[in-house]
Amino acid sequence: FCNAGLLELSLGKFRNVLLNQTNPVEAVIRNIASNVTIIIFQVHAQQSDVVISFDKNPSVNSSGTGVDKGLVSILRPEQSVCTWYLRSLATSQVLSTAISIPYMEKDPIPGGCNLEFDLEVDPNIYLDYTLVDLHIKFAPANLGYARGANPPSCDSGTGQNSRWRLHYDVYQYFLPENDLSEMVLMNHIRKMSEVQSIKANGVKMLTLTSDDKTNVYFSLLPGQGVIYNVIVWDPLWNTSASYIPVHTYACSFADLVDNCSSLSRLSTKVFFTALAVLGLFTCFFGHRFWKTGLFFMGFIVSGFFFFVFITRVTGLGYDVRLILTAVAGIIGGLFLVASWWRFGSVLLCMFIIGLVLGFLFSSTVFFTPLG
Repeated sequence: FCNAGLLELSLGKFRNVLLNQTNPVEAVIRNIASNVTIIIFQVHAQQSDVVISFDKNPSVNSSGTGVDKGLVSILRPEQSVCTWYLRSLATSQVLSTAISIPYMEKDPIPGGCNLEFDLEVDPNIYLDYTLVDLHIKFAPANLGYARGANPPSCDSGTGQNSRWRLHYDVYQYFLPENDLSEMVLMNHIRKMSEVQSIKANGVKMLTLTSDDKTNVYFSLLPGQGVIYNVIVWDPLWNTSASYIPVHTYACSFADLVDNCSSLSRLSTKVFFTALAVLGLFTCFFGHRFWKTGLFFMGFIVSGFFFFVFITRVTGLGYDVRLILTAVAGIIGGLFLVASWWRFGSVLLCMFIIGLVLGFLFSSTVFFTPLG
């Protein structure tokens, strides 16, 4: 671990580092061999954004911000030292891991033909997800070149002497199930950072050529950690380079409801499995067991409003809120059954049932792009 102001790195070696908001860490590599033409420096954190930059005072065109970010340093002739700066955006200390990977003049340059993002050369993979799918995109690569030479043109034609001969292999790697710890991520992301390790541990999902768009969609599983990376391959020289690996759990660590921790809790599984069984029973036998159906509708309405209320106004733990919601739902269900038994009000019962139908309809609408 390193939490001082200076981080001495060795090429191809990982270092864990504690970052904070106030004191930038200066990462330095010395004695770089003359046959190294570019260095890709990257840093990874689990959930807190990290700023990585070429300068102590980062600008848009010289820095990147995120949980998985990297920069490409194109070395000048005779250059043997490289420096980058790291800091966290969080007020508390953030555990991260950093590595610098060297490449030679015949190796392709990830993100070397970037036209979409802020960095001139951008080796990062950009990831976002919705309720139904996960989307990754990245900038096209360029051919490698010697120190001091001009980079090959990205638009000089589509022949075999241009970057259009490059191929892109997209790899996927699943983290251990039900394990959201930082150290597990730090250990496993190392397996998806370098070309040979990616091939040994990842699963190749597809291959793109330069004729294809450099964006891909995947299905997602909320709460399950997964790492993606891309290897760009030059078939003429048979050389490869890797982009910056990116990870996601397809959920939020900060949300009060449906956060990464609550998705896999036993209490969640028990609560909603019981609701599903009762729902199936009501669906097929609701008219035969009228009071059971009424109880279920009263449970849904009272439990729904009670859960929203205590989540907004209290700081109770998730399991406690779920138990109190079940209690409130039972009371609401019994109250509706008792009101039917005492007053026989069809209007009140149908109002509650119609309210549940309204919840279902509005949820369906909000699931669509209109929402």
